[in-house]
Amino acid sequence: MSPARSPAVAVDPTPALEETLSAVEQRLSGLGEALRQRDLAEIDSQSAELHRALARAVDHFTRAARQGPIPPALRLRLASTSGHVAAQRESFARATAALDRAIDVLLPRDAPAVYGAYAGAGRSLGGSIQA
Repeated sequence: MSPARSPAVAVDPTPALEETLSAVEQRLSGLGEALRQRDLAEIDSQSAELHRALARAVDHFTRAARQGPIPPALRLRLASTSGHVAAQRESFARATAALDRAIDVLLPRDAPAVYGAYAGAGRSLGGSIQA
């Protein structure tokens, strides 16, 4: 006699997805606060945590989507959070470009050589003055 199999019970993924999404939202908020305070160590820490939280969220939402539709409220929160991540990324890109421009002004990479090794190669060093 074989053991009876119990029917597969569908597990509601909503609580786990909510928790995962909340973690991303908290990390975004923490990163925003660290940026406002210009706390470099905290920016680094929050960025790393945000990266991990985003990776978990992508994994959880991908698996949940394979099992069935994502609840509309969570889809809206995910879209909103995705927009915040994109805005944060754009802000970083602008800040990085501005910093690069400032560094280029202060420390030009390709400064023109006023007196190079061959600057006077076309002129004769010796010679006479003619009137």
